[in-house]
Amino acid sequence: MSPPILLFGATSLPGYNLARLFPKIMQPFVPPKSKSPWPTLNLEDSAWLKALFSASTPQLLIYCHAVCDVGKCEATPDWAREINVGHIHRLLDTLPDTTRLVYISSDHVFGGNGTYNEESLPCPISFYGQTRVEAEQLILQRANSLVLRAPLAIGPSHNGRTGHLDWLAYRHRRGLPITIIDDEFRSAVWVDDLAARIMNLAQSEETSLRHITATRAVCRLALANFLAQRLNIAPALKIASRHQQPAPHLGRVELATVYKGDLGQALPSVLDI
Repeated sequence: MSPPILLFGATSLPGYNLARLFPKIMQPFVPPKSKSPWPTLNLEDSAWLKALFSASTPQLLIYCHAVCDVGKCEATPDWAREINVGHIHRLLDTLPDTTRLVYISSDHVFGGNGTYNEESLPCPISFYGQTRVEAEQLILQRANSLVLRAPLAIGPSHNGRTGHLDWLAYRHRRGLPITIIDDEFRSAVWVDDLAARIMNLAQSEETSLRHITATRAVCRLALANFLAQRLNIAPALKIASRHQQPAPHLGRVELATVYKGDLGQALPSVLDI
């Protein structure tokens, strides 16, 4: 029997749903202080990583772990870089050469208005995006590794509060303010579709860099209204511009790909279903 796929970062939206959809083949790990019953990561300790990999050499590791809160990364850059880049250094120093590594990155490696494929130069506008670029560069130097830039995922979260869908429902239920940035456009897909595509690419022989794309980019306001309708709620939305926010927000960032075939086919946009 093959060893399980190691999944680092099972509290992220892609990670949680990979664990949810593929429980029989996945061994999830979660960040420290998580309330999840899954085992805890200790990526500050190289000895912990060496012990984990020596106990059973994994054939595949899917890495979804990162600090993704743009505001927190701007406020505490040293902490953000330690987690988003420092942990990658330790991982690469200890991961067996025979283990395939799939790193789930983000469209935040770009920032200004544009359509970006794998040949586009990164142009992050946030410190979070910069740490993603740095982590990607490290992984792309390793053989048998794949970087996947994922679009905005819509679906259930590990705590019922994060991710656009649960965030909207939770804040409406609690009567909390709901600010929607109406000049941000992104590729947005259902997380089940995203998880399936990640698994297909992870279990392929593809290496280097791939984008996971959607059929179109969507406005965050249109997305919020669509999700509210699906949730059968009527939240009071506060509309704001990204230029009014203390932390950087993406403009119109649409992921594209130079690749053809089934693994390069665009996933349905959330608004197309």
